[in-house]
Amino acid sequence: MLVTLSPIDNSVYAERPLATPQQIDAALALAKRAQREWRSTPIAARAVLLSRFCDLFEAKRDEIALELTWQMGRPIRYSPNEVRGTLERARHMIAIAPTALADIDAGPKENFRRFLRREPLGVVFTIAAWNYPYLIAVNSIVPALMAGNTVILKHSAQTPLCAERFEQCLREAGVPEGVFQAVHMSHADTERTIGDARVDFVAFTGSVAGGHAVQRAASERFIGTGLELGGCDPVYVRHDADVAHAIENVVDGAYFNSGQSCCGLQRIYVHDHVYDTFVEGYIDLTRKYVVGNPLQQETTLGPVVRPAAADAIRKQIAASVSAGATPILEESEFPASAPGTAYIAPQVLLDVDHSMPVMREEIFGPVAGIMRVRSDEEAVALMNDTVFGLTAAIWTADTDAALSIADRIETGTFFMNRCDYLDPALAWVGVKDSGRGCTLSVVGYEHLTRPKSFHLRTRT
Repeated sequence: MLVTLSPIDNSVYAERPLATPQQIDAALALAKRAQREWRSTPIAARAVLLSRFCDLFEAKRDEIALELTWQMGRPIRYSPNEVRGTLERARHMIAIAPTALADIDAGPKENFRRFLRREPLGVVFTIAAWNYPYLIAVNSIVPALMAGNTVILKHSAQTPLCAERFEQCLREAGVPEGVFQAVHMSHADTERTIGDARVDFVAFTGSVAGGHAVQRAASERFIGTGLELGGCDPVYVRHDADVAHAIENVVDGAYFNSGQSCCGLQRIYVHDHVYDTFVEGYIDLTRKYVVGNPLQQETTLGPVVRPAAADAIRKQIAASVSAGATPILEESEFPASAPGTAYIAPQVLLDVDHSMPVMREEIFGPVAGIMRVRSDEEAVALMNDTVFGLTAAIWTADTDAALSIADRIETGTFFMNRCDYLDPALAWVGVKDSGRGCTLSVVGYEHLTRPKSFHLRTRT
């Protein structure tokens, strides 16, 4: 049995039976059969159905947002933004599909016609995480379907209703039976499904350990895996930055979603010339957060996903403090924050270095460390001193300097004067332990299709 406890009050919010091996086998068989017809459905017809899905999803915005808050704790004032972001990504990927999936002409050659065609892989198995349950899932679901694949979605046990909402809206949109299925399954059955010969691609979002488990499960088969894993993302506030703008953006980038974001900012490097001003403003703004019940409109920082996660975050903070970091905020400043619950206060750590968990590990909570630097070269070296590489950001008035620094940063996405945003027109990709593969953009379609070459002699 799948049991979802709400981080709001630790009550049971949802219970669902896990699929039996026989039900999983039937789902795989149905997906395989359905894909044979779906792949021959014209792209324009797929677009009509998936656009209808978007309209139905949008019409259910309020109930979807409320369910999301109950399942994973994001304040209700922000939850509708996930619906908007999901639709932005879905509609963009639908719109670019005809171009992204069009045949590629290899050029003229007398008596020959030569081109490349992008063919669907088959059955895509999406394993989605709870922290952005719709935004993460849509990255693979919509482009996979537009490319002619069928999809089986295994969502996190924390957010099972999100999987069901996808299935409901796609079914109501008229997507044929078997083209998309949501299946609640155990970890063991998930690993077995990855190894099943009927699965042709795995799109996984989760921890580094989870990524290794996916790789092991797929290791006996020559299929692709898209892995969006962890992060401990850096930001550099340069000497010429608009400090007020940097403070506002970096604080939000560090603490939005209670810090439960793969691309959330955790390592903050600030040039000596603006360090004191930045730190003072950063602390003042962080103190303005309202920690509390996410169902209340005034709450700006909700609980983390579960009490055990809050305990783990506190331990990582304590380990950093034991290593010499200076904590700035007292938990008592945020009355709703309490040990034993999922509610935890935001924290700012100063006097940090790279021996400390806050600057080495993915904490996945409302915590950030701020470190003084004295040059671009020092900032670049520190930003690269990590096993992760999902995003990096810089605040500066000098675009040329930003581009020069960007070329030296080992990251999947580089931001200037913003952070923590996925533009669906750009590839979402990580390096090092942040994963491999790509979603979104025209490039994202390359990972959900295989090239097939056509070499036709037209005259003998």
